[in-house]
Amino acid sequence: MDAAVLAQMLDETFDHAVVHHGYTDYMRDYEVIVYVTADPRTGVEPAYLRYLFRYCVEARCESSLAPEIWRRSLDDRLIDFETGVDLDGYVWGVKSHDLYPGATVLPESQATRRWAQAVGIDFHEVRLETNAHHLTLLFSELQVSEVPTGYAPFITG
Repeated sequence: MDAAVLAQMLDETFDHAVVHHGYTDYMRDYEVIVYVTADPRTGVEPAYLRYLFRYCVEARCESSLAPEIWRRSLDDRLIDFETGVDLDGYVWGVKSHDLYPGATVLPESQATRRWAQAVGIDFHEVRLETNAHHLTLLFSELQVSEVPTGYAPFITG
């Protein structure tokens, strides 16, 4: 997969909402489900897109929230929007993270070269930054597809 094509595919995620991420149920590929919206005047319907990072040999997720925000965000009422909206802390119950500043294709690294040599296919490293997490993935290919209603509990139609 060409790095320029990969970057172009990821540019389309900018400022949309991550509603789920994690390894697929068969545990080889990593998926990021993004809720994509546009200004209603465009006539473009909102959609859920599945970014499938195939042959994902490494996935790291770390919080981008400062420790003092975490300290104020431990209350379990914050995991539900209705009970957490008026509290002082990060409201986890919004059930999505804004992809901002977004996704970046990282330069070739020792890890991508090591995996490419060992497996015999190209590998890439991508960093996705949201308002609550930073996700770094080491993978070979990216596939993007629309997610059908009912794909997962967080997609209701």
